Amino acid sequence: MYVDEHDDDRTTHAEARLHTNDKTHLIGRGVAHRSPEDTEIPEVGDELAVARALSDLAHKLLHAAASDIEAVTHRPVHVHR
Repeated sequence: MYVDEHDDDRTTHAEARLHTNDKTHLIGRGVAHRSPEDTEIPEVGDELAVARALSDLAHKLLHAAASDIEAVTHRPVHVHR
């Protein structure tokens, strides 16, 4: 997990990376924007950006699993969340 706070534009960027022993290398990204009226609490931006990065990574991992199943079964598959 990588977290990068940008004070100049009041954003926090997060990147969640998954590397496995096979060819699976996925990256989830998330951003949090702080309003000018918001109190300066960097942890909140970190938490939001990380949560969004993990959610993005989870979506990509579900898609990868569905693709792997389809490659074996040669049939369309729908993986539920």
